[in-house]
Amino acid sequence: MFVLTGRTALVTGAASGIGEAIAYVLTEAGARVVVADRDRTNGERVAQRCASRQPGSQFMLLDVTEEAECLSVAQAVHREYGALHILVNNAGIGHVGTIEQTTGSDLDRLYGVNVRGIFNVTKAFIGDMLSRRSGAIVNIASVGGVLAIPDRLAYCATKFAVVGLTKALAIDHATQGIRVNCVCPGRVETPFVKARLAEYPDSEAAYRQMVSTQPIGRMGTPQEIAAAVLYLVSDEAAFVTGAAFTIDGGWSAG
Repeated sequence: MFVLTGRTALVTGAASGIGEAIAYVLTEAGARVVVADRDRTNGERVAQRCASRQPGSQFMLLDVTEEAECLSVAQAVHREYGALHILVNNAGIGHVGTIEQTTGSDLDRLYGVNVRGIFNVTKAFIGDMLSRRSGAIVNIASVGGVLAIPDRLAYCATKFAVVGLTKALAIDHATQGIRVNCVCPGRVETPFVKARLAEYPDSEAAYRQMVSTQPIGRMGTPQEIAAAVLYLVSDEAAFVTGAAFTIDGGWSAG
């Protein structure tokens, strides 16, 4: 059993899907969770549920692409909690298309959230972690960060960058008490994926195609990804840093 009692965690993109599941599993382990998201309505809903399990949890409005907002949230966390022990950079967006179907603006938009967003949030908090010589950071990458996925040029480019950023941070701070890892999910049944499936003319066929990429024969669940994050931020993972942990139903094994 993983115990996070007395620790404060911040999860970006925590208003739904994988981020929501991560927020819940961290509170169940005893952490106070800051639910950070642009979506105030759902973010407050998640924070209220977290607070019912772990008093002190709350919502903070955050657009990870805005450096000033990241610094402001970091200051607020320091004032209210004194320190941040766990940072989960989960916020991310996707795009479908080859290079011919991807504009420079598309690439910039994905880079701004998926890569610069992680940079902004981590930079805002890492100084305090360094001063305490303690901290656990988990970035949510993708199986598309360790292998190429057809028609996902911009997405793969940014998720490969997340894996690289994770490893560079881990090496830079391995002797300073900070562990940095990333999780690389395969296809996961989230509200985002369900919404995308609804856009296909034959959503059932699209669903079967998505499932077929994973040898285990199904998509993952947000709770399965959250369980891996819980391990990586726990003391049981004290010897783990710089890892890119794939949870993809065997997709990357082929």
